[in-house]
Amino acid sequence: MSAEQVSGLCEQLVKAVTVIMDPASTQRYRLEALKFCEEFKEKCPICVPCGLKLAEKTQTAIVRHFGLQILEHVVKFRWNNMPRLEKVYLKNNVMGLISNGTQSILEEESHIKDVLSRIVVEMIKREWPQHWPDMLKELDTLSKQGETQTELVMFILLRLAEDVVTFQTLPTQRRRDIQQTLTQNMEKIFSFLLTTLQQNVNKYRRMKADLAQEPKAQANCRVGIAALNTLAGYIDWVALSHITADNCKLLEMLCLLLNEPELQIGAAECLLIAVSRKGKLEDRKPLMVLFGDVAMHYILSAAQTADGEGLVEKHYVFLKRLCQVLCALGSQLCALLGSDSDVETPANFGKYLDSFLAFTTHPSQFLRSSTQITWGALFRHEVLSHDPLLLAMIPKYLRASMTNLVKVGFPSKTDSASCEYSRFDFDSDEDFNAFFNSFRAQQGEVMRMACRLDPRTGFQMAGEWLKYQLTAPVDTGPMNSKTGEGLCSIFSPSFVQWDAMTFFSESVISQMFRTLDKDEIPVNDGIDLLQLVLNFETKDPLILSCVLTNVSALFPFVTYQPEYLPQVLSKLFASVTFEVIEESKAPRTRAVKNVRRHACSSIIKMCRDYPQLVLPNFEMLYNHVKQLLSNELLLTQMEKCALMEALVLISNQFKDYERQKAFLEELMAPVAGLWLSPEMQRVLSDPEAFISYVGADNKIADPVLEDPSGLNRSRISFCVYTILGVVKRARWPAAPEEAKAGGFLVGYMPSGSPIYRNPCTEQVLKLLDNLLALIRTHNNLYMPEMVARLGETFAKALDMLEVEKNAILGLPQPLLELYDSPVYKTVLERMQGFFCTLYDNCFHILGNVGPSMQQDFYTVEGLATQLLSSAFVNLNNIPDYRLRPMLRVFVKPLVLSCPSEYYETLVCPMLGPLFTYLHVRLSQKWQVINQRSMLCEDDAADDNPESQEMLEEQLVRLLTREVMDLITVCCVSKKGVEHNTTAAVDGDDDEAMATEVTPPASAELTELGKCLMKQEDVCTALLITAYTSLSWKDTLSCQRTTTQLCWPLLKQVLPGNLLPDAVSWFFTSVLKGLQTHGQHDGCMAALVHLAFQIYEALRPRYAELKAVMEQIPDIQRDSLEQFDSKLLNPTLQKVADKRRKDHFKRLITGCIGKPLGEQFRKEVHIRNLPSLFKKVKPSLETDVLENEDGEGLTALFEP
Repeated sequence: MSAEQVSGLCEQLVKAVTVIMDPASTQRYRLEALKFCEEFKEKCPICVPCGLKLAEKTQTAIVRHFGLQILEHVVKFRWNNMPRLEKVYLKNNVMGLISNGTQSILEEESHIKDVLSRIVVEMIKREWPQHWPDMLKELDTLSKQGETQTELVMFILLRLAEDVVTFQTLPTQRRRDIQQTLTQNMEKIFSFLLTTLQQNVNKYRRMKADLAQEPKAQANCRVGIAALNTLAGYIDWVALSHITADNCKLLEMLCLLLNEPELQIGAAECLLIAVSRKGKLEDRKPLMVLFGDVAMHYILSAAQTADGEGLVEKHYVFLKRLCQVLCALGSQLCALLGSDSDVETPANFGKYLDSFLAFTTHPSQFLRSSTQITWGALFRHEVLSHDPLLLAMIPKYLRASMTNLVKVGFPSKTDSASCEYSRFDFDSDEDFNAFFNSFRAQQGEVMRMACRLDPRTGFQMAGEWLKYQLTAPVDTGPMNSKTGEGLCSIFSPSFVQWDAMTFFSESVISQMFRTLDKDEIPVNDGIDLLQLVLNFETKDPLILSCVLTNVSALFPFVTYQPEYLPQVLSKLFASVTFEVIEESKAPRTRAVKNVRRHACSSIIKMCRDYPQLVLPNFEMLYNHVKQLLSNELLLTQMEKCALMEALVLISNQFKDYERQKAFLEELMAPVAGLWLSPEMQRVLSDPEAFISYVGADNKIADPVLEDPSGLNRSRISFCVYTILGVVKRARWPAAPEEAKAGGFLVGYMPSGSPIYRNPCTEQVLKLLDNLLALIRTHNNLYMPEMVARLGETFAKALDMLEVEKNAILGLPQPLLELYDSPVYKTVLERMQGFFCTLYDNCFHILGNVGPSMQQDFYTVEGLATQLLSSAFVNLNNIPDYRLRPMLRVFVKPLVLSCPSEYYETLVCPMLGPLFTYLHVRLSQKWQVINQRSMLCEDDAADDNPESQEMLEEQLVRLLTREVMDLITVCCVSKKGVEHNTTAAVDGDDDEAMATEVTPPASAELTELGKCLMKQEDVCTALLITAYTSLSWKDTLSCQRTTTQLCWPLLKQVLPGNLLPDAVSWFFTSVLKGLQTHGQHDGCMAALVHLAFQIYEALRPRYAELKAVMEQIPDIQRDSLEQFDSKLLNPTLQKVADKRRKDHFKRLITGCIGKPLGEQFRKEVHIRNLPSLFKKVKPSLETDVLENEDGEGLTALFEP
């Protein structure tokens, strides 16, 4: 190798690098240059001298960086084959570069520093400590040369800790060697880091005031920052004793640095990591020093200074860190302080609470929310919750919550001090809205905890706020609502206050009733508030909605003074028919509809939770409802049915079968009359007549106002809603004696459990035939010839609603539209809504009728045939978005509530054909998706996130989950099947896989599962669906199916004679699943476990499995032979399960899929060095694996 050769090559390389980095180069030219550079790195024998020449200080930064990259490449990919002298030469030169081959600390580019430290770390990973025992000494010597070198040493130590401990990017044995040697030397390393930090901070403080010394001060500051970053990489995992050594000297230094603007963020970061440490409580006690005077003083003064500077991003980031430090301190205090510990409540606890409250009252919504979890922990704590200081804090916390519940701070607005902070924290108003909703829910939890400790204060504050709100003038703000002139929008100042007050009073009052004894409840105050609310009149739908919530929150007081019930009822009934403008023809807005719905659900809730209280007023309630129902146009169908549901709930309190049956008959008479009329019978059983009756074959000129068939649709809806309401709500008494006395008991099962009858049975069974006819008709609407009959306006009437699409694609709704727009804008949307709701509700009825009527339903003659010829006709044309709800709301509840006596007659004849069909359907859908991703046409549609393809694919995923869930529910009993996908991983258990999944042994087949598996065609369909689904591209479904379903199903057929081809197919399916999902830890662990189970159980009977294994890419044949011989030789002592499984996993590594980013990565192989520690008797298995020609096979298999 001559110097000319090196110079010549270097000149070419410099040209190539210049071309690559020059924005003006053509693509072809750039690619050629890139190819030249890559080939040089891969093949050239003189990489080291060239790399060193290019890395010289005289070259430009880009060229030097490339030179250093060459050296890094050499260490990573050629090290194992380099002669020893060449390694030493390279190592010495790299250390020389650190010593004097870089510019000074303030001038050098950060990417040069980074790559230089990476080269050293790559050498350490390969040679330390066995072949390079003096590495730490060499670094120490380098750091004595000056700031430039010290900073690089910091980078090296940090990078080493990250690679070895944090990211664990090297083989197990090397990792252990390095980590244990680091741990043995930790005292030295820590004292070196601390000394470096201290010396540089002291110099920086001395010099920063002197302008002449500015550059020197900056250099020291840089080293200080690097030392803090490096400490942060170690504090996380070293023994706590190092952090608390020397009377917690480290923590003290960090607290001091909180007031040093340039270093404070790094210091806060270190402090946060230290205070968040878990571990033995005994070891964590010294952390309490942070509650001492000195530490508290520094933390608080730093917070005040940072906050006093106004909103500067750097200071705001620091405040967030400090807030996290205080939260972590609170968590440590809660962990250390217990009835059985000797830790005392710190003297500065009050000071701590004050400062913590300051963060809870800070304008930043993000900071406020960060404190909630810690408040909750303090209020829940067995010792602290009795502390007078904390109790005195509750009123202050609740006051703060009153402010924090007000939804202000949208990033696009300027109406609050929170807005400018939100612009740092949130990308959009939708983003902020989602955050605020979860923040508010969290506050509700914490407020309830606070009120458990002091219920009266909360109630008193809620009362004051409520009274204030009732008398305050309405301020609609600059934006008017589209609902009407002078009404609030969701951003109006009045509404946000009402909304916050309502949430507050709801949380506080409900908790008071749970906490105080009956005789301690302030009944008079509560009734006074209730009267004020009942007398309050408003025409604003948003405010009225809040008023109704307050009525519900105060309703428990009525149980003490029932004479107020009629007033409450009339308030609610008045709101059921609420309109902003009476007799208006314009469509109702969402806000108006919400009020009416709200009133209905309040009535239902009242009747559900306080039926005994309402029972004496039943007649009054019934007359009210009759009056409202008499006018067909006054209420929507849903509102009518809600009121009828309320009546049914109260009728359950009759506890008299005959009386309730007579009442239900009277209530349902109008429905029965309509539903059983000859015209309705004709419409429900003929798709063409149905389309015409609901008006879907029309062409409509004015799609907003004109809707001639609206009334016909509403009649059908009314009947279906009513049947559903009755089926859902009518029940026999829960107490067996009362049920018997009331005439509900008809006999006993062979097992001795009672058989009850439902008073609604007779009514509902009368209507069942027409309901099934409607379902059959609805399914047949999707036949192409029927879709063709839809009118021009309604061509898309059977499509999904936009809202459904957005929900599936996960797109947020625009905020304002939620309340201000009409519910359905056009008659097409109404028609879509009608079909969608009708379809869902019909299936809800069929899903509820089993649990409700039990044997009376399951014994209907020919039920299986009737269901198959209605709910399951024309499935081929039914879209995925309609099939999903059918499985979820009808098939699943029907099957789950069916007594085992009817499995043979009803469930199996229905599920058999259904499962066979679903398997075919899903397989075809996934085939299309897979072909699509293989073809990957360069369609413009692919760029459009709402494109049809994406929606379809997501729907197939959701349908797949629904189907697999249904199969699992039918077949597998849930005893102890937990999603234990994230077993706790302990720092020192090197082998812990991130998500070790072992399905519990108790995942057994249910009675129904066994019944289904007895029928050959159903059994085949189930097994094929379960095992094929493993390679469909849906991670969630794959993981659930693997852990819960696959093995129990297969285990059921093991005793029989499986064909060898079938066994190979099952095993291959699991391996295919690994190819598809191997990149996801959870799936990978579950699939490996399943493959292992199958191989262990079936390999002794089927040699074919070995043949499958032999086809796995890169399988080690001798290792397979060894595994096989152990498995087949029962006399050999069994190796531990975990060891066998690890061996098996190494065998099948070739078919475990990798993430795209790793598929074409060049493998890095790091050799194991001679062992540092004497092994106890070496086990046969690892010996064979590790000692073949020194190149440990294990190394090849490390991910």
